[in-house]
Amino acid sequence: MPTKKSKRNYKKEYARDHASTKAKKARAKRNAANKKLKPGKGKEVDHKKPLSKGGSNKKSNLRVVSRSTNRKKAASTVTKKRKTTRKKK
Repeated sequence: MPTKKSKRNYKKEYARDHASTKAKKARAKRNAANKKLKPGKGKEVDHKKPLSKGGSNKKSNLRVVSRSTNRKKAASTVTKKRKTTRKKK
């Protein structure tokens, strides 16, 4: 028997993912980088040294990569971060 899907609470999702101060600052940094390089369709601006690790939005730290490449890099950064936090305990 198929289960009934509950309705999404878009206001709650927005508050969780977009309205926090941290999310707004991150979005502003991404937008600033996109304005500098103007990537094409299916492309994104990537920071050679991530902002979270002290990188900047200077043009020398930015490059245009495919969306899939950028997602893979982001996923590997999160995985590495999790591994390092586990070792410290």
